[in-house]
Amino acid sequence: MRNPSTIRSPQHSSPARSPRQPGNGAYGAALIFGEMRSHPLRTLIGILAIAAGVAMGYAVQLINRAALTELSATVNSLMGNADVELRGPRAGFDEALYPRIAHLSGVAAASPVVEVDARVAGRGESLKLLGVDVFRAGYVTPNLVGRIDRAAGDGLDLLSPDTVFLSPAALTWLGLKPGDSLTVQAGLAQLALRVAGVLPASGEGVRVGVMDIGAAQWRLQRLGTLQRIDIKLEPGVDADAFAREAAPLLPAGVAAVTPRDNAHRTSMLSRAYRANLNVLALVALFTGAFLVFTMQALAVLRRRAQFALLRAIGVTRRGVLALVVWEGAALGMPGAAVGLAAGFALAAAVLRFGGGDLGGGYFEGVQPRAQFDALPAAMFFALGVAAAVLGSLAPALEAARSRPAQALKAGDEEAPAGRLRTRRAATGALAALSAGLVFTQMPPVAGLPVFGYLAIALLLVGGVLAMPAVAHTVFARLPWPRHALPQLVLAQLANAPGRAAIGLAGIVASFSLMSAMAIMVSSFRIAVDDWLQLLLPAPLYLRASPGGDSGFLAPGEQAAIAATPGIARAEFLRATQISLDARLPPVALLARPIDPRNPAARLPLAAAPLVPHAGDPPPVWVSEAAADLYGMRTGQRITLPLAGQRFAFTVAGIWRDYARQFGAIVIDASDYRRLTQDTRVTDAALWLAPGATPAQAIVRLRASVTGGGQLEFAQPGEIRAASLKIFDRSFAVTYLLEAVAVIIGLFGVGASFGAQALARTREFGMLRHLGVMRRQIGIMLAMEGALVALLGVLSGSTLGVGLAMVLVHVVNPQSFHWTMSLHMPWGLVTALAAAVVAAAALTALFSSRAAMSVDAVRAVRDDW
Repeated sequence: MRNPSTIRSPQHSSPARSPRQPGNGAYGAALIFGEMRSHPLRTLIGILAIAAGVAMGYAVQLINRAALTELSATVNSLMGNADVELRGPRAGFDEALYPRIAHLSGVAAASPVVEVDARVAGRGESLKLLGVDVFRAGYVTPNLVGRIDRAAGDGLDLLSPDTVFLSPAALTWLGLKPGDSLTVQAGLAQLALRVAGVLPASGEGVRVGVMDIGAAQWRLQRLGTLQRIDIKLEPGVDADAFAREAAPLLPAGVAAVTPRDNAHRTSMLSRAYRANLNVLALVALFTGAFLVFTMQALAVLRRRAQFALLRAIGVTRRGVLALVVWEGAALGMPGAAVGLAAGFALAAAVLRFGGGDLGGGYFEGVQPRAQFDALPAAMFFALGVAAAVLGSLAPALEAARSRPAQALKAGDEEAPAGRLRTRRAATGALAALSAGLVFTQMPPVAGLPVFGYLAIALLLVGGVLAMPAVAHTVFARLPWPRHALPQLVLAQLANAPGRAAIGLAGIVASFSLMSAMAIMVSSFRIAVDDWLQLLLPAPLYLRASPGGDSGFLAPGEQAAIAATPGIARAEFLRATQISLDARLPPVALLARPIDPRNPAARLPLAAAPLVPHAGDPPPVWVSEAAADLYGMRTGQRITLPLAGQRFAFTVAGIWRDYARQFGAIVIDASDYRRLTQDTRVTDAALWLAPGATPAQAIVRLRASVTGGGQLEFAQPGEIRAASLKIFDRSFAVTYLLEAVAVIIGLFGVGASFGAQALARTREFGMLRHLGVMRRQIGIMLAMEGALVALLGVLSGSTLGVGLAMVLVHVVNPQSFHWTMSLHMPWGLVTALAAAVVAAAALTALFSSRAAMSVDAVRAVRDDW
């Protein structure tokens, strides 16, 4: 008989006798869909794996895009027709700047604005209140001129000191209508305002209110100050050129920004958070692609004789390659389509019931809606199909390279799998691991840990590529037991480790990512808890307002608090914001009592502090984020804008701050008051006299301070619990994405062992002929699954520690500028490992029932 391997391929035959190639036309479709119909569960798992990855990625993209678009639209709406905005610190700047700016050449109109985030009575959140001059705002920001409700007031309400105009979103949020009363906090006093109408346009989802500027300055206790000036330029005047020319005329801390600068600053607020969520979503898609690879690789092993027969009747290697690749695409296209639909539904549900911040707190107060966008949909559809195709590419190449004569023989299934542990695979694993380690030393790109992400991907790929060699080494050197079944198990794993390595790779990929995320989150949570314990030394804390910046404590109220019976000592803190770069979000400025000789008593320092010398500028201590973003270092002399002037300071130390991503600067309270003449404070730490309890102190403080009912009290344990609750909420999406990846990985384990069982039908038949019972084969398969999973979780744990180190020491500092120590959650990792091993054993047993049910004679008839 003619050797099948010598049959000429169709390109050497005449066109009239050329057979139709699989992957082209109805013949290829019949082969593809015939395979899918024969194994519907495997097909469904592959489709769902791709769908889950696409759904998570598309949902995160839609939510982030909707929230950011709504926030940007609101910023643009509030800026109106302004070409340039002069923006100052939260404490404001002298209103005397306004007439000087209004008379500059090139200015068509200028509108002064007071901006306060006011606490609403009965709510923890704040409402943004703007004070505008309606006669000037009509030219620059007409959206901020309220429409009077004739049933609730008259034309004079635009200038009335006790009226406010609310956006539609604010009315809905507060449950108010024109004519109702709105009560906000100013200092420790309650301010009642009548809702006189609605703002014509201020974004569909953002809450804002507008008052007359004089009323806002008076009633909100901002006399003589402004927060911004909106400028409309004359035709032909370039906004960037005007901003550069106006810069020398501005007081320290006031910057001229354009709409483009505002858009950049708005995007920067959540850019790192959004980037990390997108990468996590792609991890789910990557896991789905790996599942497709596992199923296709094992399917190719099972169907080697079928492909060999196709080659023998004249199908080219390219035709076999196209057949397997199109099978992957047949999984990817419906999976991507289902994923897009599920992702849109998930995004709509999250935006409707949870808001657009995804737990990160960057878009509080924004209620956007999910809107279909063709470009991201097309992108994620293409990613889903590409993931499935790439997962099928390596098995397709293997199927195309196999020799028909050898593949038609029984027992050849291990040959291609054995090539996985060749020197080339080991070299590839070493190269990927080495490149990943090199990338961990690379700096961020445009403020994002691009090389950190690449390092994680390369370490993961290198670890997976190393698994065949690891499996061969481990299973070949394990001591052989005395009992027959364990001997059969070890013989199978030691002499045919290639097929085991395919299933092992899926376990390693999913468990390494799972353990890495668990280690990172645990390390972060412990670091935050330790940080809070150092920052909260007092037994009781009070705050003028739980939200916004309208609440504060005046000097008289501070004195009353310090003199209250039962209070042994009170330390007051002033929290405000200053701008060091107009294109970046502002930096928090914290004025609190600090001993320059022992700053570690109040601050969690990241390194040894600088001992101040006589004659040096006053010391300040900057957070890690401020140091990274602005290039500050210990011992450096810097200037900070305070009260419209620039003052020199010495960086006396760098401290860890897990609350403010864009930096915080601590200054001694006495230095702050001396330089700014600002005597207001926002918080207080209270030490109690002997015998006094926190409950007693709270009652006395509310009675002794005018407006004491507005004060918010908390003990250190309550603050830590609330902070950790916010922490867990911010990682809620991370947990969800991780869970999706793990579930996909467990599906992959089941599909892997099921496919292996089908590929080993003849082996099971031979064992049945030798007298091995079905129950014993089931036990043997469960033992194989448990051993492979055990090696997988051990390898995955080792790789996961490496990935966690990259997350903790590279990705996190480059994304958020926070450093921390690595902490292993041994209990959680052990529990997860036990669950994976048990699940692998059970899925191996359950998925192999079909193969074990095949009649023993029929299973080996091809060998007779």
